[in-house]
Amino acid sequence: MKPKYLVLLLVFALLLTACGSATTPEPTPDVAAVRTSAASTVVSQFTLTAAVFTPIPSSIPTETATLEPTATETEPPVAQVTNAQGTTIALSDKYSWDVATVDVNIPDNTVMTPGQDFTKTWLIKNIGSVAWGAGYKLVYSYSNPPGEKMSGEAQPLTAAIAPGEEVQVSVNFKAPTLPGTYTVYWTMQNAAGIAFQGNDNKVLYVQIVVQ
Repeated sequence: MKPKYLVLLLVFALLLTACGSATTPEPTPDVAAVRTSAASTVVSQFTLTAAVFTPIPSSIPTETATLEPTATETEPPVAQVTNAQGTTIALSDKYSWDVATVDVNIPDNTVMTPGQDFTKTWLIKNIGSVAWGAGYKLVYSYSNPPGEKMSGEAQPLTAAIAPGEEVQVSVNFKAPTLPGTYTVYWTMQNAAGIAFQGNDNKVLYVQIVVQ
């Protein structure tokens, strides 16, 4: 073979070798596919995290209605008073009267002479829940004009008065020396020294005219 053809064959062989060893270009990546894969990876990570660290819900206190205790029916107190300490005390003492018979003597506006002694008697009824005994008595309440007590002195009870029983109670008085109309109010007091009232929380009274 001629040297000229030999050189051409060598050059051609080198060209074929260079073309065969060339790096095949990588295909262009699909952007949408890459995004979908990344999103799937993130979702998987969140799912795994949630599975491992599932929060325990805190107990939320719920408001429950408190049932009020059913009140036991009791007999209402007969009367109530407030002592010096401001405490309300329920009493079992009370009395009543009949307007037609309450004044046993000395009706309203009875005429008296100045300084006259007299005894006023009322008929009342024990409508409380306890008997009246030692320590129960009539006591001064107030007067009109104010301060004129007419030197009243209550007569003691002579027997125990059970609930529902009537009794006559009396006070010894002395009429004032000056002319005028005088009214003095008295009421019952129990053995504990607590005064209690009668009909409609009213008290007994005597009214005279001094001439």
